[in-house]
Amino acid sequence: MAVWALGLNHTTAPLDLRGRFAFALDQIAPTLQGLRQSFGGQRHPSVEAAILSTCNRTEIYCAGDAPALDHTLNWLAQTGGVTPSLLRSHAYSLQDGPVARHAFRVASGLDSMVLGEAQILGQMKDAVRAAENAGALGSTLNQLFQRSFAVAKEVRTSTEIGAHSISMAAAAVRLAGQLFEDLGKIRILFVGAGEMIELAATHFAARNPESIAIANRTLERGERLASRFNGEVMRLADLPERLHEFDAVVSCTASSLPIIGLGAVERALKKRKHRPMFMVDLAVPRDIEPEVKALDDVYLYTVDDLATVVQTAQANRQAAVAQAESIIDTGVQSFLHWMDQRDPVKGSVPLIRQLNAQADTWRTAEIARARKLLARGDDVDAVLEALSRGLTQKMLHGAMAELHTGDSDQREATARTVSRIFLRSESPKAPPRDKL
Repeated sequence: MAVWALGLNHTTAPLDLRGRFAFALDQIAPTLQGLRQSFGGQRHPSVEAAILSTCNRTEIYCAGDAPALDHTLNWLAQTGGVTPSLLRSHAYSLQDGPVARHAFRVASGLDSMVLGEAQILGQMKDAVRAAENAGALGSTLNQLFQRSFAVAKEVRTSTEIGAHSISMAAAAVRLAGQLFEDLGKIRILFVGAGEMIELAATHFAARNPESIAIANRTLERGERLASRFNGEVMRLADLPERLHEFDAVVSCTASSLPIIGLGAVERALKKRKHRPMFMVDLAVPRDIEPEVKALDDVYLYTVDDLATVVQTAQANRQAAVAQAESIIDTGVQSFLHWMDQRDPVKGSVPLIRQLNAQADTWRTAEIARARKLLARGDDVDAVLEALSRGLTQKMLHGAMAELHTGDSDQREATARTVSRIFLRSESPKAPPRDKL
């Protein structure tokens, strides 16, 4: 089996391009189905596939009889409505060992905008569950991801890679603190009720703001989150009319189109008499129209704008990174060894399966012969003797034939191999010493 991966992330592609390839969790199954069906006309009838899609990356992992990176890239480009050449200029493609290294680094938080952040591991596990539920995960990708999780766990328990990391939510609080003298006097609106909003709300709530509101498409989910922070809940449809009430807005939904437009923000500023507004758009694709950033009294930050803030503590963790990379190296070698063992040419697993199958065939034949003899009334001991002799002859026939073929050098090499296989024995245990 070959393993390959294609992806784009915060270091290779701009936010708006990443937004074209963002898949919500409920979109993963049909998207995987479409991807796997696209291989139907080629030499890849049973390609395994998984898709990891977060605000900072979209990655496709595949396994099949032969790598198909060009096909995967063309399919993804068509899905996102861009040309293959444009996608290729912003994407990275990997095959076999580098795929394992990349997956292990992603799971460990070494490839994240926030070095050592733990959220990506949960997102990766969600992606694997989605692929498994879609029937797209086979033994090869399952091994790859399970080993990724094991490596990530070892990295987090054996190193300090996650120590003092600055999350996106904490970075947003830090930036808000640079604009407002006292965060305890501001009114904050959170748009959405997912994991990222919950994390952001937790960080802001720790600064005891004047009020917290949650706007969500589903009121029930919004109410559950609002109740944790003694906040109010509002319908997403009411957002344009109430936007002016809030000093800070943090948004992260799964909407495919912006839900806060330029016109709505302009009207809100007018009602606020141009008091400043702090806005953070953590969504990919964007929740807030990018033109909003040009307004004089709005301070809008996207996930890419937060990069500088969250990277400030990275220099102090370089020793931990080196330690983590060493753990990953070991994990990669282990995965490649597992792959080699299953190679039909050089792997031992296929040969072991063939040997077991051949031995079962011999055993079945001898048992059938023995049953016929017993049914005929032959002596049990004689039947058992014949069964064991028949099995022995079948087992040794190939070795005996090889010992009588070839030149002297070949026969000598065969003799050494046969001796090593059939005449090996454990050293006999020493007899117990007599007590003095």
